[in-house]
Amino acid sequence: MMHLTFLLLIILTDGSFCKEVCSYQDVVDYLNLTADNSVFKMTRPVLDYKHPTVVQLDILLYAILAVIEKTQTFIPFVWVIMMWNNERISWDPAQFCGITQVSVPMEMLWKPDLFIQEMIQKDDSTQNPYMYVYHDGKVVVEEGLKVVSTCKMDVHKFPFDTQSCNISVGSAIHCVDEIRLRPFSNTSRVTQFSQELIKTQGEWEFLQLSVSGHNFTFGDRSWNILIYTFTMKRRPLLHVTNFMLPVLFFLILDLASFFIADHRGEKLGFKVTVLLAISVLLLILNDILPSVSNKTPLIATYCIVIFALMLLSVLETILVTYLMEKDSQEKLGLSDDREVQREAVKNRNTEEKKQTRCLCVCKASDELLPVAQEVVSGIQSVEFNALLLILEELKGLQNTLTLRLSCRQNRGKFSQWAARINRAFFIFYVTTVPVFLSLIFIAWNT
Repeated sequence: MMHLTFLLLIILTDGSFCKEVCSYQDVVDYLNLTADNSVFKMTRPVLDYKHPTVVQLDILLYAILAVIEKTQTFIPFVWVIMMWNNERISWDPAQFCGITQVSVPMEMLWKPDLFIQEMIQKDDSTQNPYMYVYHDGKVVVEEGLKVVSTCKMDVHKFPFDTQSCNISVGSAIHCVDEIRLRPFSNTSRVTQFSQELIKTQGEWEFLQLSVSGHNFTFGDRSWNILIYTFTMKRRPLLHVTNFMLPVLFFLILDLASFFIADHRGEKLGFKVTVLLAISVLLLILNDILPSVSNKTPLIATYCIVIFALMLLSVLETILVTYLMEKDSQEKLGLSDDREVQREAVKNRNTEEKKQTRCLCVCKASDELLPVAQEVVSGIQSVEFNALLLILEELKGLQNTLTLRLSCRQNRGKFSQWAARINRAFFIFYVTTVPVFLSLIFIAWNT
């Protein structure tokens, strides 16, 4: 078969020879491959319509752009390689200086109508405008694709979770009798290629890319579907340091607040402040987790149980403070009654002393004692009365001190109840917290 070639004649000093020079345009002209030729792009490129077109496909992970739990969206950037056979194209490389492949624009040849079923947004990345055509009819297309896909995520073990998202590739109209999809590489090879090719992973660590295929049947027709499953593990360090550890620290602070004196108001204020801080962290958690989940996330259980324990601690502090205040009011009323009785006894003793002195003076005047004797006895009576007053004051002071010491040593029934409640709740708190934390971390790791 004749074709257009260029002959270049080079004359050297010692002779002459001819060298054949070829171009890609020679191959294109030989195939009559033009943009106006509808033979190559209108129908499936087979000579017999019963012969299916086998499309070999590989999807390699180039970057994990985002994984959004709130909307359950997976956004990777993948590198797609497709190859199929065009039975209308072939040439002999020996007739074209050994040319085995040429690149032609995408719109010049037929392409399989493959689409990603999970894709929810049109790709806006730059597309490769060319495809490779080989001498035996193989057509190869390579292009980068930003996939915005939906992914059913399980955030039960957040932030120690592992997610698996699928990209299902299939034909839109061609059934399995017309187009059959086959993977280029198996699971181990495509995983290895992706690990070598990947550039960015962000919060996620890429683990595996597996490939499988199945047929989707609807009515009396079946379509061949190729499924690529991306498995990735979250890096939990950011969430542990910014969320889980602060919640744990607040729990330790609430536990340490049991060593604050109960009769002071600082303990209750401290516990309420810690409880409000936990509430702020719960608002942050609400922005992270999706609104709908099949199972309650363990981190939500972690926060709710800690919040409930701290709420019970605040209520227990309120009850203990109330009991102690009630006991103090009863002691204060009893002390006031005793003070009134003591004042009445003191006034009665003072009146008796005054009457005694009046009787002494009357007797002395009636007996007409000498002036010197009257002066001496008056002086002695004044000194004696002063000593009696001092003695009474000392006795009153001693009774007051004894009453206060007895009040401190002999607590009332409400204070005893408060002490028992405080001790029992402290034992419950110290026992429950380690058991709960152990169970929740075991659940995270299994």
